[in-house]
Amino acid sequence: MTKTTRTRDLTGGSAPVLGRRALNRATLDRQLLLRRSRELSVTDAVTHLVGLQAQNVKPPYYALAARLADFDPRELSALLESRELVRMVTMRSTIHLHTAADARTLRPFVQDALERELGVFRAGLTGVDLRELAEIAREAVEAEPRTMKQLRETLLVRWPDADPQALAIAARCTLPLVQVTPRGLWRRSGQVALTTVEKWLGPDTGADAEAGVAGRSVPEDVVLRYLAAFGPASVKDMQTWARLTRMREVFERLRPRLRTFRDENGVELFDLPDAPRPDEDTPAPPRFLPEFDNLLLSHADRTRVVPAEYKGRTWQGNFAYSVFLLDGFLAGVWRLVEDTGRGEAVLTIEPFGDPGRAERAELTREAERMLTRMTSSSVSPDSSDSSYDIRFGAVIGS
Repeated sequence: MTKTTRTRDLTGGSAPVLGRRALNRATLDRQLLLRRSRELSVTDAVTHLVGLQAQNVKPPYYALAARLADFDPRELSALLESRELVRMVTMRSTIHLHTAADARTLRPFVQDALERELGVFRAGLTGVDLRELAEIAREAVEAEPRTMKQLRETLLVRWPDADPQALAIAARCTLPLVQVTPRGLWRRSGQVALTTVEKWLGPDTGADAEAGVAGRSVPEDVVLRYLAAFGPASVKDMQTWARLTRMREVFERLRPRLRTFRDENGVELFDLPDAPRPDEDTPAPPRFLPEFDNLLLSHADRTRVVPAEYKGRTWQGNFAYSVFLLDGFLAGVWRLVEDTGRGEAVLTIEPFGDPGRAERAELTREAERMLTRMTSSSVSPDSSDSSYDIRFGAVIGS
């Protein structure tokens, strides 16, 4: 059981206090990072995690390699080709990998956040009717998937004096646009081309559509799913994950169904009653995570994963490094350089601290496992021959 103390809550009762390590282990468990799942399929994992960050092509593949015992990147690629998974803008106005079902429902859930983002570009949209813009953009991308450049050119015909970037952002914020394949496919990715989720996935024939609520996601359901994947968490944590505001009232409606805790700073945390909260001393094996992994981006207070002394160490400007965990916490960055033609790969590991010999050995074993699984399907569709080198050295600034 997780070790807890108790503190007086605002109503005069007492609430268990979860320390940083207890929160770390609980979150890692929800994130499938304490032990790789042998039961969940790729689709099940993406559903449980409420999507995967996917600004670039490779991150979802490495995110699942860290979480699923038998992950094969070609399986994820096939699911994108069959349109069971899609890439689109959702949480935090960033590209995520979602199931087809979540693509339909989570996009409307974050619409308020997208409209706030659009407000930043209002100056470049003077005189632009957003409803007309959405109609023109929809007609264009449903006739044929369009790149952002092509979309800008189409909209500039109607509004030649508007800011081209603002026009394209407006289309992205007003329409549910998905990135069509081959974008996102393993070793076969192409440039970003967009169409609407309705055009790509077809009409919604699920239970929600029959009930007349297609395309909607109940806020309470999303909060429960967030807690299942990222809890225990505060209201502010969840709002950071979705980049939404005014979620307090949703948590209050759910309060009778939830357990409450406090962190070491007295912040109230909510959680599902039966969710796993492992002992804070539960072993946490090393894990290699891609850049922008949601583990590091989905809480207002990131100290449950990111030590204070390493805050900001994984970013340079708009560039984010891939990271690794030791004992459950951020401990450094890594870089993989591949020569797919020759079937060679070099993985460089840069620890922020000074790991001991045993920790270096654990990192090396985890790196070997990741590379064996990922590079065996990297050389070509018909080859499993590959070689790799694992080094400890400089990544940042090198």
